[in-house]
Amino acid sequence: MLKRAFLPVMIFCALLSTRSAHAQYYFLNDRYYGQDFTFELGGSVGAMNAFTDLGGNKGIGKNFVKDFNLKNTRPSFGLYALATYREAIGVRLEGTFGSVQAYDSILKKDGKSTFGRYERNLSFRSRITDVQLSFEIHPLFFKMYSEDEAPFFSPYLVAGVGYFAFNPQAQLNGKWYDLQPLRTEGQGFAQYPDRKPYKLSQINIPVGVGLRYELTPSIYTRLEVVHRFLFTDYLDDVSTTYIDPNAFYLNLPPNLASIAEQMHNRNIPGSGYQTGGPGDQRGDSKDKDSYFTIQLKFGFVLRNEPR
Repeated sequence: MLKRAFLPVMIFCALLSTRSAHAQYYFLNDRYYGQDFTFELGGSVGAMNAFTDLGGNKGIGKNFVKDFNLKNTRPSFGLYALATYREAIGVRLEGTFGSVQAYDSILKKDGKSTFGRYERNLSFRSRITDVQLSFEIHPLFFKMYSEDEAPFFSPYLVAGVGYFAFNPQAQLNGKWYDLQPLRTEGQGFAQYPDRKPYKLSQINIPVGVGLRYELTPSIYTRLEVVHRFLFTDYLDDVSTTYIDPNAFYLNLPPNLASIAEQMHNRNIPGSGYQTGGPGDQRGDSKDKDSYFTIQLKFGFVLRNEPR
């Protein structure tokens, strides 16, 4: 899994080692002419992971990268179109597709130090479809370069706004169930008026860094890390406290109520760390969920020939 997660980095390094020492640049200055705008079409492959209430690392649940667990990494891919002004400022429309997952049982070997997270025994998986409109800023290209002086490398910042779709699921008796319709924390129940059902399509804020490299004047490659800040804590269907299981039978059809009761409380029997009673902590609503990608991108640049 470790090798698979860092495969994009290994490929990127191999490409750099084969790069020719000479290239033709197209920049606008008093000596050399290139068009103001270039357009780039490309695709990406990489990895996706998430920070949620589930799984994570040993100890009490921690924020952001402190709770990162490499074993939850899943593959992802994407397509993009980019318009760039003088190689310095770009506007990009991109679609990214992948999946995220987490499960408390990953903490088995650290169970004694996880303060009930392992014993909680919850899990989820979800496919992710992400569309974003973002800006690229390339600081090195805010100055003019003479012919053959412009750098091959260009570190950059990327930020924008995105819209993503997700659908958390969990497995019970060998079958996968959508969790949102089960209202596992009483969302939408009259008994819990402050808990509203969450939407499966929402806005996110992508922020990241990257490194662009010119393989040829017509082909760019990039290594990029982008983190998506979310406005929901229900990416994994876990956020607040356990509810009274009788509420499922008062609000759901009997067949769904039985499944919801089993899904909402999956504590390991006899573990010695039993929670799950109404009002007991199930998740941490103070910290929103998030996910990120590490992607290797290849783009074909459309530009005019130099004069």
